[in-house]
Amino acid sequence: MRRILSNLTFWVLVAIVTGVCVGHYFPKTGVQMEIVGKSFVDLIKLFIAPIIFLTIVMGIAGMGDLKKVGRIGAKSLLYFEIVTTLALAIGIAVAYIIQPGKVDKQGIVLQDPTKYTRASDFSWWHFFLDNPTLQVLVAAIVLGIVLNYVKSRETILRILERLSKWVFLALKYVMYLAPIGAFGGMAYTIGKFGLATLVPLAKLMLTVYVTMALFVFVVLGGILKYYNISILQLLKYIKEELLVVLGTSSSEAALPSIMVKLEQMGCSKPVVGLVIPTGYSFNLDGTSIYLSMAVIFLAQLYDVPLSFWELAGIIGILMITSKGAAGVTGSGFIVLASTLTALHKIPVEGLAFLLGVDKFMSEARAITNLIGNSVATVVISKSEGDFTQPDFNPQEP
Repeated sequence: MRRILSNLTFWVLVAIVTGVCVGHYFPKTGVQMEIVGKSFVDLIKLFIAPIIFLTIVMGIAGMGDLKKVGRIGAKSLLYFEIVTTLALAIGIAVAYIIQPGKVDKQGIVLQDPTKYTRASDFSWWHFFLDNPTLQVLVAAIVLGIVLNYVKSRETILRILERLSKWVFLALKYVMYLAPIGAFGGMAYTIGKFGLATLVPLAKLMLTVYVTMALFVFVVLGGILKYYNISILQLLKYIKEELLVVLGTSSSEAALPSIMVKLEQMGCSKPVVGLVIPTGYSFNLDGTSIYLSMAVIFLAQLYDVPLSFWELAGIIGILMITSKGAAGVTGSGFIVLASTLTALHKIPVEGLAFLLGVDKFMSEARAITNLIGNSVATVVISKSEGDFTQPDFNPQEP
């Protein structure tokens, strides 16, 4: 009993259940808890930049082999593009077969969509400017490469390693607040939107969740099985991070701790330092599934027929626009607006239908994104021969 009460996972679960109850039975109080969940996520975000910076710089400078850095980067981007494209195709195929958009529109109240549906052309330059994580990533890569040519490299690396230990120690104590953050995030979600608002779009939600579950266990599970690792093993090992994401609806909340977990699992520091931060911008499996299904859902809602080539076009457009989903303000809605505008067939105003359930589906997106990036890190580390624990056992570190 004492072991259970001292387990952070137990308290995160209790916090999530409590948050649901408070949001449902005391909605006004639940809405007021928004600041609690938001503050926890904001606190975690403070650690993201220094951890990414320190990890990548030490990884590249300590590797001493710039060819290997380039190989890992190229291999990662190729993997990201293949897997996210597969996620887009699966999302479209499932939505096209199940047809979640064939629902009764009665009872759905249109809100002012202009805030979310102002379409703007996708720009890589604006994507870079709006994505601090990507900026830190580029700066760290450049500095890591430069340090390979500095004579005092070892001294600088020792200083950075000492700083890294202090940062991760501070993070360890901050993570004790995870139950409070999970409670606030869940209480606000239920209190703000309520359970009843989900009824008209329940079929879409169910389809999204089932599709993402199949993607995790079949596609990602199959990839891991090739490397003799069970997807259930991995999920058990990162369960605390998954619960934090579930409570906060943000995969960023688990970014620092997932990097630590993957290193302790056996993935090399350079691989973790390169793959995870890059994956948060370019390997969004859950977001890709959601975006593709949302487009098909709206097409079905407006009874807009789509040809095979138009479906292929949707995949092509989303292959580009979905890469900006993590860094553009308004993320999903802006990306969807850009995609619908490019198609010139589906009313952009239809995004208003998704407002009520988008928050609830964000948990599925964030969790799938986190699992996808964890699998990618294991795959790249294994392919590089840098996985130090071939007999991985998912025990608490």
